[in-house]
Amino acid sequence: MHRNREWRWLMLAALLLVSLTGCSNSGHSDNTVENEKHGGNKEFEKQPTDRSALYLLGQEPLEVTFYAHYGYYNMPKWGADPSSKWIKDHMNIHVKAISAEGNGIQKLQKMIAGNKLPDMIWGQRDSDLERLRMAGLLVPLDDFIEKYPNLKQWAGPKVLNLLRASDGKIYYFPNYYTNKPNGNAGFVVNKKIYKQLGSPRLETTDDLYSYLKQVRDRYPEVVPFETGLAREGHGIDQLFSSFKENNFSFTRYYAVTTDDQMTSIYKDEGFRESAIFAAKLMREGLMTPDAMTQTEDQVGEKLLNGHVAVFASADPMKMVMTADAELRKNNPEDGYSFIDPIYKDGLDKRKIYPGTYNLLGWNVTTITKSAKNPEAIFAMLDWMTGPEGSAVQMWGPPGPDGYWDGFKEDGITPNFTSKYGDDPEGLAQIQAISGDMIWVGNTVYLDKMKSDYEATLPEEKRNWATNWQQKVTWKSQGDATPFINLHPLPDSEEGNIHRKVKDIWLKARADALFGVTDEEVLRILDRAHEDSMEAGYQKYLDFITAKWRTNLELLDSK
Repeated sequence: MHRNREWRWLMLAALLLVSLTGCSNSGHSDNTVENEKHGGNKEFEKQPTDRSALYLLGQEPLEVTFYAHYGYYNMPKWGADPSSKWIKDHMNIHVKAISAEGNGIQKLQKMIAGNKLPDMIWGQRDSDLERLRMAGLLVPLDDFIEKYPNLKQWAGPKVLNLLRASDGKIYYFPNYYTNKPNGNAGFVVNKKIYKQLGSPRLETTDDLYSYLKQVRDRYPEVVPFETGLAREGHGIDQLFSSFKENNFSFTRYYAVTTDDQMTSIYKDEGFRESAIFAAKLMREGLMTPDAMTQTEDQVGEKLLNGHVAVFASADPMKMVMTADAELRKNNPEDGYSFIDPIYKDGLDKRKIYPGTYNLLGWNVTTITKSAKNPEAIFAMLDWMTGPEGSAVQMWGPPGPDGYWDGFKEDGITPNFTSKYGDDPEGLAQIQAISGDMIWVGNTVYLDKMKSDYEATLPEEKRNWATNWQQKVTWKSQGDATPFINLHPLPDSEEGNIHRKVKDIWLKARADALFGVTDEEVLRILDRAHEDSMEAGYQKYLDFITAKWRTNLELLDSK
């Protein structure tokens, strides 16, 4: 294929151009940090560290270029929010964002061809980053992991082993890695509208359909069902989960499990039912008509104005907590609340997962060989994933006027101030911005610290997001760790098939959403299945089946 040849040429050219750029040899530290489990959570026990052997953040300006490999992502201005300003001022860290300009693939190709890779790339653990690794453009992190304390301590051996590439080395720094259920995916309702309509039963897909019709008929200015960025699967993936038990975000692989095999998603009864349901919502005016084209800003504006009745997404928290705080300024009874996952009548609601988590978390940060001082960048990331970096990013700058003021004697637990409970709106504003700049999130630390503290507060003073995570979202996310790293290498035969299957999937799903009849929706899915099979779908399915089984064996061996 022309695109495949182009990628190979770009990689080889880039490899030659950066051949003189290498990873600094950091060596190994004799100092170790012990792992121990207490009450089901990993605890951090500080050990003596030879500071002279480490890169000291703040001793000199650290200028870093950062690229997020997402077409829709725009990094907030570094230093404009309280958290990054504190990091800039106190740690002397200066991050310059490089925009994807709406097309991540094209932007990455341009940077490779021009030998202008950024110092850091933040993105999915997928074929694009794997291409960079295979071309020798990424810095292996193993020596740094041994030398610096936080990632090694908090991630632990199981997560680190899952990160290892085929050459046995680690190139990815994980984001939101964990050892227990977490996640924000789910369904949110507008409390004011829900109460005005009599707080009806809202549990099954039939309940949801009936409720949305009431909203449409009574509130013409309101979007009954808001999806967010449906082109990324938001909203419609959650609807798919409502029609299938044990749905572990299968849309990302265009396949589902059938016994011990991965099989066509287009033939899955739950997926077909969900596609019919979503199309019915669209053609009856019950779903936002611009689901496939709208931006996050447009979605956020609707939420802020209270013009959304039900919102389902992979991560509603970020936008909804800000909108909730804004609406409650005028009336404490307004705002938004999560509900338990919607399910098709007859299914086991305990097996409905609107979202998933895995031990490796969401995505990863890599350090490229364009970085002048990769160890300094790793030191920054390791600090960010440790207690102080995590606390600054999540709860703002420390101090008596902030939401936390230093640590307790253990050096880990923040001393939260009364402002934490008294000013939820201010904290929500900090987190709404800094949440877009948490690139190496430590889920274990963040969840434990905020949960333990908020358990001591009255409910009305608890953080909106944490409250609903504890009540609804954490317990309704499925463990998708067995399904990580299934995608084939990009230049393999299966990789070529995968690209073709993905293109077919994206078109079919968009077309199906606007199907004018149930029969048309099913015809679109059947045709997509046939086209995929002609493109080699079965070989791809066999490949990811084998990878899935390997993951199961690896997890069982630990």
